Amino acid sequence: PAAAARAGEPMMSIGDKNPAKTLEMLQLNDELNTVVKSDSMCSRRHAMARAAGLAAGLAMAQVNKPGFAAATKMVKLGADNGQLVFVPDEIEICKGDSVTWTNNKAGPHNVVFDEEAIPEGVTQESISMDGLLNDEGATFTKKFDVAGSYAYYCEPHRGAGMNGALTVA
Repeated sequence: PAAAARAGEPMMSIGDKNPAKTLEMLQLNDELNTVVKSDSMCSRRHAMARAAGLAAGLAMAQVNKPGFAAATKMVKLGADNGQLVFVPDEIEICKGDSVTWTNNKAGPHNVVFDEEAIPEGVTQESISMDGLLNDEGATFTKKFDVAGSYAYYCEPHRGAGMNGALTVA
């Protein structure tokens, strides 16, 4: 019956008589098909993480939790050579991922989102930093749950062109 519903798709061999294990194997098969067929980087990444979890013996309930496949991207505030830039200055993440900005060189720095360049329903205050990062190595981390394009800048160095862009898919 399950194989008939997936006609034409590759199917892993399911010989286990345990119903829970059979469901996990069907889920693993679905995740692997998503990895192969999806055009979405986020869908492929989440499916691969869930498939790896199932293959490692984790339960379906555990790998289906929203944060299971979440990632954190790192952005430097100030280049290693002291240039007033975000490194990288453009990043793409998936909904539920986080970004950590680290004060690298030429501080103090902060991360302020442009209220005219964030998705509808997101407030500038909820995602921007309060204060400044003064010490090298100091960090600011924010999780993003709303898809869209975000523009941000370092308030003390905006005039020098210290701007960044974030896309949440």
